[in-house]
Amino acid sequence: MKRILLIATGGTIASKPTESGLAPSISPEELLSFVPEIAHIAKVETLPLFNLDSTNVTPAHWLEIARTVEENYGRYDGFVITHGTDTMAYTAAALSYLIQNSCKPIVLTGSQKSVYLRDTDARKNLIDAVAYCADGGAHGVHVVFDGKVILGTRAKKTRTRSYNAFTSIDFPETAIMRDGAPFYYIRESRPSGPPRFYRALDEDVFVLKLIPGLKADIFDYLDTHCSALVVESFGMGGLPAYGEWMERLSCFLQMGKTVAFTTQVEREGSALDTYEVGQKLRSLGRVLEARTMTLEATVCKLMWLLPFAGEDEIEPLFLEPVMHDLI
Repeated sequence: MKRILLIATGGTIASKPTESGLAPSISPEELLSFVPEIAHIAKVETLPLFNLDSTNVTPAHWLEIARTVEENYGRYDGFVITHGTDTMAYTAAALSYLIQNSCKPIVLTGSQKSVYLRDTDARKNLIDAVAYCADGGAHGVHVVFDGKVILGTRAKKTRTRSYNAFTSIDFPETAIMRDGAPFYYIRESRPSGPPRFYRALDEDVFVLKLIPGLKADIFDYLDTHCSALVVESFGMGGLPAYGEWMERLSCFLQMGKTVAFTTQVEREGSALDTYEVGQKLRSLGRVLEARTMTLEATVCKLMWLLPFAGEDEIEPLFLEPVMHDLI
């Protein structure tokens, strides 16, 4: 049987009701006790890393998860990470950059309702995650949720209550779980060579969501508090022609800082060159375009590459696909 390490980080799946609402309090050993069927799928050992509502998860926790996988990589055949759903897509994207070329599966799962409840999706999600992790064709970072296997760079939470909470954005699901085993839509060859682990992130990445009428004086804050900016623009992308938007963004770039444009539209990505409001950005300097990348992947990719990439390397590295984050 495959040896799987279950890394517990909290979330709804491990929560119990309290006077103040649901809060993570179930140990990973107790979590496994709700799904005895797992003992017939793989030999699972547990590691309680932290016990947080995922709203409280930060990039420092992403590094801690990646470090834990690295330290235990030689001892296990795969890793299942139980995690809250609210920021799971960010964690999955971050791990996709922090742990690359992994021939072993690193699977994130959670639930919309606590495993403590009678009617819950937690048990099925946990069984599916372990079953996928134990499959011979599994490798790399994925989210397994509601019977779907989604690449870590393509996952997004699109529902707050329903069991089918996660969607693969602009890319097919890798597989679906059917009768306790993955039915693959995409089969890729297992990576050769050793995995690559990265141990640093730049947390000073700010996401600016444009709204009609927003004033450019937001740069009074941005100029001194962030090293990179992700602009969530309208439609195919652009910057308002009113106010001082172009001047302030130009000054931001001249400070040696990085700017990436994405879109508020969930699907089909940006295309800055389509309209005049987007084409004008090209004259300002090095403006990156996220295209079909999810917001979560865009943010995490910048956090990953900024600590080690030179100024001339940022754009080619950003545009180099990692786990199909850019298509």
